[in-house]
Amino acid sequence: MDIFMIESARRLGDDDVLSKINNLLNWGAFSLILTRGLDRSGLGPSGYDLVLLFKCLLLGQWHGLPDPKLERALKVRLDFMLFCGLDLHKSVPDETTHSRFRCDLVQAGLYDELLGEVCGQIEGHGLKVKQAEAAIIDATLIESAARPRSCIEAPQDREEGDAPDAPEVHYSADPDARWVKKGAISTLGYKGFARTDEEGFVDKVHVRAANAAESPQFETMITSAHAQRVMADKAYASKANRAALKDRHHRDGILRKAARGRPLRASEKRFNKLISKRRFRVEQCFGTMKRLFGLQRARYFGQAKTHAQMVMAAISQNLLKAANKITLIPQAQKSA
Repeated sequence: MDIFMIESARRLGDDDVLSKINNLLNWGAFSLILTRGLDRSGLGPSGYDLVLLFKCLLLGQWHGLPDPKLERALKVRLDFMLFCGLDLHKSVPDETTHSRFRCDLVQAGLYDELLGEVCGQIEGHGLKVKQAEAAIIDATLIESAARPRSCIEAPQDREEGDAPDAPEVHYSADPDARWVKKGAISTLGYKGFARTDEEGFVDKVHVRAANAAESPQFETMITSAHAQRVMADKAYASKANRAALKDRHHRDGILRKAARGRPLRASEKRFNKLISKRRFRVEQCFGTMKRLFGLQRARYFGQAKTHAQMVMAAISQNLLKAANKITLIPQAQKSA
């Protein structure tokens, strides 16, 4: 570490969030995932370090920076330089490099594996419970990056049931975005699903067109879940989903739904009240990802890239939550 990096670290102090994250994670594990997934042999001209490029994408998502502004920030911000390990003599990846790397990750399908690695390392530090008592599943709308060409009478959200999705009609430059109506507001975009534990760490995301029914996505969302109970709202209340929980030996935490001619019993109302008190964590996660990490609106066209954006937002909110739980040992104490 040269004098520039030492002075930068001193100025930022031990409570800097990026410094905490940098010390929290074993970046070598991410290097293995990226090298294997992108099939980089190491032969030929050497490019930028893959972990450096991943850190740059994380910074861009964290601060809501488009690629040109990210390139500029990497040249002038001390915290960005320190986080990425860039000194004054190193070149900075340009905006084209960031864009190509992002597309390479999407094409290789590595985003979910990167989220899994983040969650695994947080668990290893004892900041996230590995065998959580409950997993919470819900969905949120993500507005498309495209300007709509036309508005249609969209299906009311959560009234789709298990019906097939709407016909393949393109209403904007974003070919995968679809209309859905929630209350009085129609939205062109996507529906992002998330699975969290009771502490609010997201360990799985899933993106579909906005008009996709929620209930059929439930089985995908409980895949690889290790929690004892899976909690979800009434949109997922179906015999198929309850049977899927039973087959995987999860306790049923789906809210009970009244049917015509069969109102809820008093015990079912009490059950719904207890589950509802514990489901707020997933709503908090959506709020954090939208308010701080730009998930309110997609930044790119297409379902795959929107999925990648949601994964990066989930990684960001997980790392922020973990950073708020740790205290770095000051450098002076480390060298003592």
